Amino acid sequence: MAEYFLGIDTSNYTTSAALVRDGQVLLNVKRPVKVKEGEHGIRQSDAVFSHVQSLPDVLAEIGAQDLTAVGVSTRPRDVEGSYMPCFLAGKAAATGIASLGGLRLYEVSHQWGHLMAALYGACRTDLYGQDFLAFHVSGGTTELLRVRGREVEKVGGTLDLNAGQVIDRIGVKIGIPFPAGRGMEEIALPFSETDCWSHVRGLDCNLSGLENKADALLAAGQSREKVAAYVLKSVCRTLEKLTENAFAEFGKQPVLFAGGVMSNRLIKEVLQKRFCAHFAPPAFSADNAAGVALLAERMHKAR
Repeated sequence: MAEYFLGIDTSNYTTSAALVRDGQVLLNVKRPVKVKEGEHGIRQSDAVFSHVQSLPDVLAEIGAQDLTAVGVSTRPRDVEGSYMPCFLAGKAAATGIASLGGLRLYEVSHQWGHLMAALYGACRTDLYGQDFLAFHVSGGTTELLRVRGREVEKVGGTLDLNAGQVIDRIGVKIGIPFPAGRGMEEIALPFSETDCWSHVRGLDCNLSGLENKADALLAAGQSREKVAAYVLKSVCRTLEKLTENAFAEFGKQPVLFAGGVMSNRLIKEVLQKRFCAHFAPPAFSADNAAGVALLAERMHKAR
């Protein structure tokens, strides 16, 4: 008899649910959190409210299923004190579904959900339980992770702004709706025609300076196309340097790029060619619940 696993994720900017059977994602439904025009972020209280509004429709798209278990992301990362209110909405929904159906509930971190979804999208689920390096790069996170088996250790990343924050802030300034990543990619000039900037020390980087550099270009009258390319290429160069330094410290090994920023085609092409890195397609790179459902299935079968 086929077993179906539901995953729910309510991140800062996306309400999502996914259905998995036999290691395959059957449905991956997402709704962006509503952000006011001209804004480049959202308060947690507004995010929770948006999730509560969107969850019924998202779950309705999954439809009535004879579920085996439910998985849900309940925290940003697997470290003590990791907490964001937005995950409470998903936990409440998942707990209710599991309780009413007499099902097991599996709680995971949003971070591991991202990693698992990216491994699935990259056709590298064989790396689950193995050692590899991973970058989680989004509006809420820019982290270099060392994965050893089931353990995830943050070994580097940004010391100030996240990559997605810089992209969104500059994107909004040049008239691109939030979230601005896709719009920035659409108008950016080819990287070969663009200068860039980066500030990397060891396994850490600073990105606030990039926002200042982009502001200066805008003030000097540079075109929005050139500024978009400058920001994206600078993020790309920063990730290149971090990867080089990680290989120098931990040895060359598989490297996975996950998170919404890593769905950017321009950045992906450079990193894939340089490091033979693994990427997921956009559906499994940006926030989604597929990895949560896949993890629930593995956790259930490992009991």
